[in-house]
Amino acid sequence: MTDREILRNLAGRVRELAELPVMAERRQLWARHNALQPTRPLIQVSPEGSWPEVLPDSQLQCVDKQLRGWEWGLRARIYQAEIIRDDSILEPFFDFGWHIQVGNYGVDVPYTHGDNRGSYVWEAPLKDLERDLDRLHYRALSVDRAATQRDLALGQEIFGDLLPVRQLWQPWWTVGLTWEAVRLIGLEELMLAMYDHPAELHRLMAFLRDEMLHFIGWFEQEGLLTPNNAGNGCGSGGLATSDELHPSATGTRLQDYWGFAESQETVGVSPQMFDEFILPYQVPILEKFGLNYYGCCEGLEHRLDRVLKRVPRLRRVSVAPKADQQIIADQLAGRYVFCRKADPVPVCVDFNEAGIRADLRRTLQAAKGQPLELILKDTHTVQSEPSRLRRWVEIAREEIART
Repeated sequence: MTDREILRNLAGRVRELAELPVMAERRQLWARHNALQPTRPLIQVSPEGSWPEVLPDSQLQCVDKQLRGWEWGLRARIYQAEIIRDDSILEPFFDFGWHIQVGNYGVDVPYTHGDNRGSYVWEAPLKDLERDLDRLHYRALSVDRAATQRDLALGQEIFGDLLPVRQLWQPWWTVGLTWEAVRLIGLEELMLAMYDHPAELHRLMAFLRDEMLHFIGWFEQEGLLTPNNAGNGCGSGGLATSDELHPSATGTRLQDYWGFAESQETVGVSPQMFDEFILPYQVPILEKFGLNYYGCCEGLEHRLDRVLKRVPRLRRVSVAPKADQQIIADQLAGRYVFCRKADPVPVCVDFNEAGIRADLRRTLQAAKGQPLELILKDTHTVQSEPSRLRRWVEIAREEIART
């Protein structure tokens, strides 16, 4: 078969799956869930780092490099719907983003990558905060509309009658700032600067805040934002489906958008330091969004009171694998979505079914009666046994049924 025939066959299957009644049911479930209305606990699996084992390049058939990427995306969506069978929503579209170029902050951050699936080290470029902060400037941003239009035209020509083409993407993941600070000055240096160079660290965080406001504002001004409330992944896990955000026909505004922030890198600092050096710089950015999600893999129990008080229009809160779930459940009290990140270790190492069930039962007990989602992510390997992901979903459904 030609590349075009391969893609059209896959697009046809995506369309068939997307039009199943269960997908419409899931859209309604996620919208109600994110509106804090009663639903059953929802389940999502993100293969993430294990995708090379789940869907290796050897399974791809297209020859053209770009079309192989499209093929992989279609096959991944089919695999999620047919094999994993979680509560993910398969939408009947083929989505494209913009061709965007993003410059640096005025300094290069050299990376050295390991010979595996992701490890690296980097050289933080700012060695002396007092001396080096003046080197920083806002990132240069540009969009290649012609290249974007060529992609859209090619997608429309190949399978537009089977799977309508649309512009839908998210140009950033987090507006949390601390990862950018770590890249620029180093992780230990960020923590030590809170004691040794507080004034300079405040200057750095103020720069990153203002730069991020400029960054997200540019996408809005250029008309490059697309809705992120229609089956999209949301923040650090779960889906963002919501009827409460209303992108207009003339374009999406930041106020029509889900915002997301976290500060995983500062999980070891005191609540007081977090309250001084981190959260005040995140809040003005989160003010721009219609609804917000906070947290990722950091345990929030020691700083959650501050987040709940200060983050505007907060709706979703991450509950990390090692977090104290009961403390968090008591503070959330049903007023926010309890976004539980299940422990991936018993899935990724030896598939310890007893450990998986125990982890799920603790969550279901702690969050009983609250808007709850069970998210399996950070699955950086499944030991070449992709069936583990489907089995985790089955176990989760069994444990939900017994509560």
